[in-house]
Amino acid sequence: MIRQALVIAASALLVAACGSSDPAPARTLVWEDNFDGPAGQLPNASNWGFDVGTDWGNAQLEYDTDRASNASLDGNGNLAIVARQETFQNRSYTSARITTEGKREFRYGRISARIKLPVGQGIWPAFWLLGSNITTVGWPQSGEIDVMEYRGQEPRVVLGSVHGPGYSGGNAITRRYEMQQARFDDDFHEFTIEWSESRIDFFVDETLYHTVRRGDVNGEWVFNQPFYIILNVAVGGTFVGAPNAQTRFPQTMLVDWVRVYQTAQ
Repeated sequence: MIRQALVIAASALLVAACGSSDPAPARTLVWEDNFDGPAGQLPNASNWGFDVGTDWGNAQLEYDTDRASNASLDGNGNLAIVARQETFQNRSYTSARITTEGKREFRYGRISARIKLPVGQGIWPAFWLLGSNITTVGWPQSGEIDVMEYRGQEPRVVLGSVHGPGYSGGNAITRRYEMQQARFDDDFHEFTIEWSESRIDFFVDETLYHTVRRGDVNGEWVFNQPFYIILNVAVGGTFVGAPNAQTRFPQTMLVDWVRVYQTAQ
């Protein structure tokens, strides 16, 4: 999920497997969160912190809080990030944005989450990564990997993207994945990247639909450093537009688990 306005660049529409990636080396699970615990409990503080505030550079309409009513365990093994229509801090909506910044940061490997998405005009969930050096070099020099980005008004489509210097915002390297029958708000689906020194592969439910290689980038390749993970549900913004009369609240993104696998160093 980008920090500036994003106008999706022209991208190929893929509705089925477009081949398989190179055989992956054996990997070991190095970190996971299964979100087990009682309903209403905040996510594990050793893994997750909260970005509290509003907008984040995308003209979003929600105020992101650290309240359990916006992000907490549901008691069934899921994290629930809930967007609500309510007046709070001079905003008309609340939601949450949780991050592993300063707690769990990764370079390379298989990074995956099993998620059930919300639905509705103006709802903008994402599972993404930012370079850990963002506070010193800024965006997009830090790099950004959008493992999954989604418009609530297009419940059959997700996008995978990378952003860096010279290929950010409307020039991001982006591709769509569209389901023909099911919808992403109907059930859980797995969103994954396979990330190496010179390549990032994007998958939905083990289907490879997008590959970005170092040679594809018209600019500096900035994906050789640690990144941290973000999960959030935005409301409104330049990418999705505002909610309309048909948008129902609350809207919830359920996250079953997040896992990171890496090869032995």
